[in-house]
Amino acid sequence: MIRPATVFAALGLLAACQTARPVATTAPPNHFAADSTLRRIATAQDQRQTEQLRPFLQSPREAHRRAAALAFASVQDRAALPDLLGALSDADLGVRTAAAYALGQTADSAAAEALARQVGSETDALARRYQLEALGRCVGRTALPLLLRLPAATDTLLPVGQAWGIYRAGLRGITSEAAVRRAVTLLAATQPVGARLAAAHTLARTPRLDLSQYEAALATAATTDPRYAVRAAATAALGKVKSNTLPATLAGILRRDADYRVRVAALRALNAGLYAPVKEAAWAALDDANAQVAVTAAEFFLTHATGETGKLFLDKAARVSAWRVRSVLLAAALHHAGSAERLGIRQQIEQRYAAATDGYERAFLLKALSEDPAAYAFVEQATFTPNQAMVVSTYGIEALVALRSRPDFPAAQQPLFVSTLEKALASGDVALVGTAAAALREPKLEMRRDFRQPDLLRRAQARLALPRDIEAWQAVQQALDYLEGRDKPTPLPSAAAQHPIDWALVQGIPAGQRAVVRTSRGDVVLRLLVEQAPGSVASFVQLVRQGFYANKTFHRVVPNFVAQGGCPRGDGWGGTDYTLRSEFADLHYGAGAVGLASAGKDTESCQWFITHGPTPHLDGRYTIFAQVEKGMDVVHRLDIGDEIRSVELL
Repeated sequence: MIRPATVFAALGLLAACQTARPVATTAPPNHFAADSTLRRIATAQDQRQTEQLRPFLQSPREAHRRAAALAFASVQDRAALPDLLGALSDADLGVRTAAAYALGQTADSAAAEALARQVGSETDALARRYQLEALGRCVGRTALPLLLRLPAATDTLLPVGQAWGIYRAGLRGITSEAAVRRAVTLLAATQPVGARLAAAHTLARTPRLDLSQYEAALATAATTDPRYAVRAAATAALGKVKSNTLPATLAGILRRDADYRVRVAALRALNAGLYAPVKEAAWAALDDANAQVAVTAAEFFLTHATGETGKLFLDKAARVSAWRVRSVLLAAALHHAGSAERLGIRQQIEQRYAAATDGYERAFLLKALSEDPAAYAFVEQATFTPNQAMVVSTYGIEALVALRSRPDFPAAQQPLFVSTLEKALASGDVALVGTAAAALREPKLEMRRDFRQPDLLRRAQARLALPRDIEAWQAVQQALDYLEGRDKPTPLPSAAAQHPIDWALVQGIPAGQRAVVRTSRGDVVLRLLVEQAPGSVASFVQLVRQGFYANKTFHRVVPNFVAQGGCPRGDGWGGTDYTLRSEFADLHYGAGAVGLASAGKDTESCQWFITHGPTPHLDGRYTIFAQVEKGMDVVHRLDIGDEIRSVELL
């Protein structure tokens, strides 16, 4: 039997296209509760034990063969390639699709020829769809034509599979003019929605494309497709078009599309070369009823405005009530200020900083000051002020590094910057240490010449707690490798053997367990995916029962991408004293998918994010452990600094 999530994936319908199922009055137990073999398979997956998993691919029970094949999607051991290729011929459809998914996750080019042959001989449409997407994850440049040749079949899943395969190849920079032409064809209104969505994302995210000759097809999809997700991705792809008619198209989308995510995509597709003809539409977007559109419009002016005075943005900032939009406009004012304006604008930002009481607003004001090297002393003092919100210090050190990275940073102040980094390393604060270490390995900052205290780095690293501070530990080690000229990087510590899955806890979590996140904007109801991510769900449930998430914040909100929270520090650098292993089930990031944040595979902890819309580039890279069932309207309103008042199990 194919599970609902697998069917949705097969049809290319991400969660944006799903409807929530009613909450059951009596939730059944999850499948681990009564099946010890499934627990053994999941344990072997969690501990990355290829040899323990292999025998289960030969189990007489289809459910166990499927589970073992899916386990390799997380293990990602190329030694299992022969086993998975053999499973492509399994009599059970679920095993064949699971094996194809796992092969794609392994991303071994050695699997490409075998996958292409299987596509040609496969009789089931669903299996072919999986095999085509897996082929896209595995092909190199020379094997890309294998993906463009389709067997003679008329099922609607064939173009869906090919479209996702072309997308997966394009994400890795593997493309060709023939692949681009095929993606444009798959964008047509006559194609299935899954194919259109994949094609639009292919054109938006494949690097280094010039799509000027396809402007008409992209504009048609961006303005007429009935699915907002296709319109948004096609609009993003228009950013790769060069034409005189493009400004009017993007301005029209910005003014008229009913979905804020499409309007955000239109703003991001704009550039400095389009500034004059789109300025009026972008200016109106600063007053958009949706705060995510307004902040994206402010970011457009910061990055792309030409020929403007600082006073224009300073005056607009004074009339804006939303602190995040105002802070970005103040950054734009300082960025575009003439020499006669700069001092006055900088002083106004410093005065706002002194008057602000919200830590996140203060943090953004320090970020705004990174537009003027003359603000260095003020920002440094603010960064190292004791007993303040951690997010202020974090944004402060980032602003100081940004100031040093500017071409107009005075060379005479390089010793001051070195002193700043030394102070950050000595602070013991994980964010200050990690950010300073990252700056030390940046070649443009010339730290090999000027930084003379590698022992300071070693002492800072010794004070970090593993695995909690793994991101900062990695940054320090990479800085040491760079400064000391090592050709081969030092191996990073593995957390694969710590914090095993708590099976007693997992067995007590019903299938479809709900949780409610009570925020300062309203409630969001999640359905926990314990059967797909048992270790992650068990950790989340344990933290919820401990009250861990009470009074946390959403510290990161990226328009038309994610709202992220759960950090105990409130700045993205915090975690628990343990990490989890990644669980890459056959799930996809659509609207309302809930994933665990990480600093790389097998480094997940307590932070999680909710996606605003389809973000397929995250598939198979970040654990999905829940899905929003109710409250997406709240998710779309969340902004940086909003509170997580509590999380409760239902």
